[in-house]
Amino acid sequence: MNMLRIFVALWTLAWTAHASAQLGSAGLAPAETLLFETDHLARVKAPAVLMYDFHKVSSSEPGFKDKVQLNLNSKEGKISATLNFLTGKNRHDLPVLEEAHGNPVLLGFLERDIAEMKRLTGGSTAYFRKRLRVALAESAKVSSQSIAWQGKALPAQVVRIQPYLNDPMHARFEHYVNKTYTFIISEGVPGGVYQLRSSLANHASVTASAAVAGKPATAAPTLVAVPGATTLPEIDETLTLVSVTYPDR
Repeated sequence: MNMLRIFVALWTLAWTAHASAQLGSAGLAPAETLLFETDHLARVKAPAVLMYDFHKVSSSEPGFKDKVQLNLNSKEGKISATLNFLTGKNRHDLPVLEEAHGNPVLLGFLERDIAEMKRLTGGSTAYFRKRLRVALAESAKVSSQSIAWQGKALPAQVVRIQPYLNDPMHARFEHYVNKTYTFIISEGVPGGVYQLRSSLANHASVTASAAVAGKPATAAPTLVAVPGATTLPEIDETLTLVSVTYPDR
């Protein structure tokens, strides 16, 4: 089962008719193909362990730093993937994928984000999945940029979406209208996924970060309150590939 079909299966209750119409690769938008119909693991020589740093900063609750570990193993020419997404109370794992092609950190990141949106707003997980899927299919912006990996400059593709910007439920989720998701994909890095980010910037504060416009974030940003401004949520979560090891080498 490929990554897109797993992703669609998670969204079936929310959007059965639309998902069924999109299952064929020919009908997919470029962003969907890049994220969910690309064999991100094709160039990884299993067994391998991919490690990602996860940073969260927030103006309304404590942030944290944690790790995401992806274990890849090979049997009879097929790659199985075990994802340990964060640790302790923040842990959010996915079932083992026995025949993986796409990188499951995409699903782990998005499913955690959806769970957080439900926690923060009281909204439906099915609805948030639908908004993400609609944005990827209809309004995603895909661009190119260079990234730095192990001392080398590598080409990458960047997908950006704002799923709540034109949300029909705008009034209910007004504080989250500006939320932006950024996916940085490069076939030059192990596992194909270099960085995933969700950022919510409101007028209550400004975000100071090591990232430059159009460049990937290299450190957790700092949220700085603006004196006299109305308190609105400010949240930034970033997952970045940091290392790969090969146990058999």
